[in-house]
Amino acid sequence: MAEAETRVVRTMCPMNCHPTLCGMQVTVQDGLVTRIEGDDDNPDSRGFLCMRGRSAGELLGNERRILYPMARVRRDRNAWERISWPEAMSRIAGSVASHPPEQFGIWMGHGDAATNYGTRSGGQLAKRFAHLYGSQWWHPAMICWGLGGFGLGITGVLEVNTKEDMSAHSDLVVLWGANIASQPNTARHLKLAKARGARVITIDVRDSEATARADLHLRIRPGSDAALALGIMHTLINEALIDRDFIDAHTLGFEQLASHVRQFDAGWASTHTGLDAEIIVSLAREYAATHRAMIVMGGSSMHKGANGWHGARAIACLPALTGKLGIPGGGLGERHGGTAHGFGLKDLSPIGASACTAIIPDQMSAMLDAFEAGKISTLMLNGTNMGSSFAETHRLERGFGKIEQIVCIDLFMNETIAQHADIVLPATAWLEQLGAKMTHTHLYLMEPALPPEGECRTFSEILRSLAAALDVQQFFPWDDDEHMLDQLFDHPATVHATIRRLREQGGKQALNVSRHGYPTHAFSTPSGKVEFFSERAGKMGLAALPVFTPPEESAQYPLQFRQGRTLTHFHGFYDHGAALPTMNKRRGKPTLWIAPVDAMHREIEDGGAVRIFNERGEFRATALVTTKIEAGTVWMRDGWAGLNRVTNGDACLPEAALGTFAFGVGQSLQDAQVDVRPVVESLT
Repeated sequence: MAEAETRVVRTMCPMNCHPTLCGMQVTVQDGLVTRIEGDDDNPDSRGFLCMRGRSAGELLGNERRILYPMARVRRDRNAWERISWPEAMSRIAGSVASHPPEQFGIWMGHGDAATNYGTRSGGQLAKRFAHLYGSQWWHPAMICWGLGGFGLGITGVLEVNTKEDMSAHSDLVVLWGANIASQPNTARHLKLAKARGARVITIDVRDSEATARADLHLRIRPGSDAALALGIMHTLINEALIDRDFIDAHTLGFEQLASHVRQFDAGWASTHTGLDAEIIVSLAREYAATHRAMIVMGGSSMHKGANGWHGARAIACLPALTGKLGIPGGGLGERHGGTAHGFGLKDLSPIGASACTAIIPDQMSAMLDAFEAGKISTLMLNGTNMGSSFAETHRLERGFGKIEQIVCIDLFMNETIAQHADIVLPATAWLEQLGAKMTHTHLYLMEPALPPEGECRTFSEILRSLAAALDVQQFFPWDDDEHMLDQLFDHPATVHATIRRLREQGGKQALNVSRHGYPTHAFSTPSGKVEFFSERAGKMGLAALPVFTPPEESAQYPLQFRQGRTLTHFHGFYDHGAALPTMNKRRGKPTLWIAPVDAMHREIEDGGAVRIFNERGEFRATALVTTKIEAGTVWMRDGWAGLNRVTNGDACLPEAALGTFAFGVGQSLQDAQVDVRPVVESLT
């Protein structure tokens, strides 16, 4: 009997905990994965691999996996029939071709990025297809980090200092809305920084996983980040704790800012944040006194709400006022969507304007308007559970009902597929296709190690088939995916890497980037300086200076509802982790955090069933009565079915602001004021 063939494949984790991706080594024996472990030689993760990555092997051979193209039997039933690939592509192309090109839309999710996070080759191909055919493509950053990026960009501070710079040089790390559950590999660098003597301060609306790492934890009211930053600015300027040389050389609008913040003293900030004024003053003094102090901002959750981008706008002013930009150990730390100085890839978009004659803006509310108005006839969803991520679920459902054909590409069934898809196409898993991921310091090759299960296909193959059926010329001018990736990598940041060279180098390439942002002090604004006062914002109808608007209060719905991430869950792909047995055991039930006083007033018991409701809708969960959250605020992990029946789908920004940056910023408000009441029956 022949010995079983065993090989070890070096690759990257298929979970997208950007910007701190992790390497893994996968043992494959006779076509089966027998072991997954961290890669000690990966310069980003150094052998670290959390429970999410260690459960990745359960993607393969999973009885829940979609292996063949399927079509819904009837729209009012969750019943499916298997169809062939030719029939599936014929149905899709036929429907697309029977309407104007602008009525076809493509929406990408994190699931597609399992083998290309940081490089975003799937998104580049989707954008290229839409550009050439004349269909819709919306930038997915709008649902995640884009709104925070907008605030940072208006100030001019989009570049980050890397986690390696933090561990080597920072003497103070302020985790502002940043939870290491979203980027667990950061914890190692926090530990290294603390071992050197660095202090860690966390700022959040709850006691998160990051709180255990903190020397000081500051719990603030939801949406009050801008108020806290303005209060800090007041102390910095009033007590002359600023760097005048840096301000004079590298900023605009200081005099206007100084005059503006006179009204925002620590006492004022205290009334809005819930922190004692003395604590705010002490924080400002410590931050100013620590030259190598880094602020690590949250990527997504902290930016949900009417003040979402204002928080980022105001926080970005702090390192500029104190001269901490462009230095090791300072500035802003790694965040979702941040970029290191020099970071980049080649754009695969064709030269010239898009062929689309009626572009639907990069804005979640505009997308819902278009769906409800019947402006989209075919919607292709790749690696996303759209129903769990868009605010005002009832509007999205109405819009889905107006769409003639909804096509989903995924590995597993999810809420959107089960309830709304017409055709489902089986996607390849991370070990079944060629890919590459990129952190802020390295590019990593992800080689295929297994043949695709069933009839699963890559997104590249699916788009090529659709382009051929619709006669989209020059969509894929490369010989294969390897050559496409070679062109994508043809950029100074990657040292013009190629797949062949990556293979020769053990699957990795150090990036030609700076480990601290803005080493040349050329900032991301029209003036090239940090803009405390932004004429650009004013021309869009927005406040030219950092501002804070108190959240609306409601006597009928008095609780501020917030959401975020946990270590046992990340994004909507793999059915929010429920498709993986290990993750499913740990994910628990929909659980709402509520403070003891709020629970007592409503006769809510710990572990009891509750309904969360407002004028938009309601959903149910299990109560967790905890002192880890302030009275007046309730919190739960995002992604649970029904959660977005209560969230606000109104636009955060005017349409004039949407094209300001290369990333999508059109997020909905996505906050909510709710009330909570116990229910008699138990959850099922």
